[in-house]
Amino acid sequence: MTIKIILFDFDGTIADTHQMSLKIANQMAEEFHYRSITPDDLEELKNLSSRDVILRSGVSPLKIPFLLRRFMQELGKHVQSLKPIQGIPDCLKELKESGYFLGIVSSNLKDNVVAFLDNNDLSEYFDFIYSGSTLFGKHRIINKVVQAENVKPSEVVYIGDETRDINSAKKSKIKVIAVGWGFNSPKILQQYQPDFLILNPEELPAAIKNIN
Repeated sequence: MTIKIILFDFDGTIADTHQMSLKIANQMAEEFHYRSITPDDLEELKNLSSRDVILRSGVSPLKIPFLLRRFMQELGKHVQSLKPIQGIPDCLKELKESGYFLGIVSSNLKDNVVAFLDNNDLSEYFDFIYSGSTLFGKHRIINKVVQAENVKPSEVVYIGDETRDINSAKKSKIKVIAVGWGFNSPKILQQYQPDFLILNPEELPAAIKNIN
């Protein structure tokens, strides 16, 4: 098996959106009728699966698509202030120079992703961006990538920071590397049995070589 395409999640994996996401989530709490998130709440949420986080919020499933889109629109207002996760730019450079095709599969808006990459001089590393306003449908987007890029699932690996990223990759029958620097804690990520779990970007090239 030879990996040809490396797909990245965006929020929390490439972009350090942690503090801004918390701020926006609390600003929207009253409008969508959920409780504001305290620092103690956040530590607990990091150890829950993505689905359990939604259940904990009490937000109606019918409102989730509206909440997600509104959240991404608000995040777009602050995209110029967002920075990449420390170590990610060097990691992307190394992977690109190694001959991999790099892409992004994200629930964020494509305009937000493009603006972030341009603002942080990262656009040159990515061959394509796929986005979709869905929390639990990333496997459908991944399947589109596999078909559009004319590759086998065994030639693709997905990099993400949440349990839903692991689930989506498994549904698409591709390898998945979970990263411990994003939203979910390494503890809960490990329970979902990714192919690899890494704690810093410097470990990513070696993890991909091990998959190969």
